[in-house]
Amino acid sequence: MLELTNEAVEKYLQQLFGPELRLTGVGELGSLDQQEMKDFGYGKPLELFWEKNGESKSAVLSMMKGDRYGHQEYWDRARILMMQHDTGQRMERHVKPLGLGYADQAGKLFAVQNPQEFFVLSEKSQGRDYFRDLYRIREGELRDEDVALAAEFGRWLARIHSEKHTDPDLYVRRVRNLVGDCECIFGIDDGYPYPYEFFPPERFVALEQKLVEWRWKLRQHTDRLCAVHGDFHPWNILVQEGSASPDFRVLDRSRGEWGEAADDVACMTLNYMLFGLYKKPYLSGSFATLFSTLWESYLEASGDTEICKVIAPFYVFRAMVVASPEWYPNHPIEVRKGLFRFVENILQDDIFDWQNVNRYMENA
Repeated sequence: MLELTNEAVEKYLQQLFGPELRLTGVGELGSLDQQEMKDFGYGKPLELFWEKNGESKSAVLSMMKGDRYGHQEYWDRARILMMQHDTGQRMERHVKPLGLGYADQAGKLFAVQNPQEFFVLSEKSQGRDYFRDLYRIREGELRDEDVALAAEFGRWLARIHSEKHTDPDLYVRRVRNLVGDCECIFGIDDGYPYPYEFFPPERFVALEQKLVEWRWKLRQHTDRLCAVHGDFHPWNILVQEGSASPDFRVLDRSRGEWGEAADDVACMTLNYMLFGLYKKPYLSGSFATLFSTLWESYLEASGDTEICKVIAPFYVFRAMVVASPEWYPNHPIEVRKGLFRFVENILQDDIFDWQNVNRYMENA
C-alpha cells in the first residue's frame, strides 16, 4: 500500500472543498485484527478529520491493495473504486461518495471530479497499415519483403517474450480470463447469434467444456509468464516505409503487461490462416509461407518448443473472434466453417503440430 503524508491528504481535500480547509487528524479506521471473522481485506481505510470556516467534518479514505483475485494491477483497482464512487451515489441509504482520485508515484493525491469517460493520448506514428499488405497478398502479390517482415515479427516477439516474470497467480488469472472473460472466449461466444445455424449450441457446449479441461492443463505452466503485447494482429501494426530492413510499430497493447507468449504468436498466425481461407479451405500458397516463416523465426530465436503444448486455447480465442459474424460480418460462410473446423480439431491434440497445420482443417 502507498504511504500517504498528512500534507498530501490535506492538499487533496483542498482540491475538493477549498483552500480554507485545514486537516486536523488522520487515523486508521479499524484493522484486520479487529474484524475478527474476516481474515481477508482489500485495504485499510483511513479516517480523515478537518475544519473549514469553523466547522469540523470527517470522512473515510479507502484504497485497495493488490491481490490474486483480479486486482494485481493499479488499473484493476481503479476500476473497482470508480464503480463504487459512481454507483454509491444512486443507492438509497448508501454512504455518500465525496471524491474520486488517484495517487501518483510521489505520493501526491489528485482529485478526479465528475468523470464520465476516460481517454488516452498517444503519439502518432507514420507508417502503412499492415492489414493492407495482406489484402494485396491475397490478390496474388507476395514480395520478398513480406516474408522478411513475417520473420522479423517472429524475432521481435521472441525478444519481447524473453522478459520473464514470476507470479503464478497472475499466469492463472490470464488463463482464466482467456477462457471466461467478457472480451475473451466465453464473451465472444455469447456475441454469436443464438442459435447460430453454422455453429449450433451443442457445438458451443462441447467447445467450452474442452476449454475448461485446457484451463487446468495450463496450470502446470505458470513459469511461462512473460512480457506480451496482447493483441498482436495486422490492424495493430504500422509498417515503416523506406527502411533498409523490416521495421514496424505496434499499437494498442492490451490485457496487461504479462501473459502467455502463445497468445501473441497465435494472434498473428491465425490472421494468416484467415486470409488464406479466402482462397482455399485450408492453408496454402502465400499465407502458408507467412505462417511457416513466423513460426520458424520465432522458434529459432526463442528456443521455446514448449509453446506448442499451450497454444491451442489461444488459437481458439483468436479464431472465434475472426469467425464471429458480429465482428467480421462480411466473411463468406466457407471461411467461417474452416475456422470452426480448426478450433474443434486443435483442442484434441496435446501438442500443436504447426508444420502440418492443415490436418486441423479437416472435418471433425
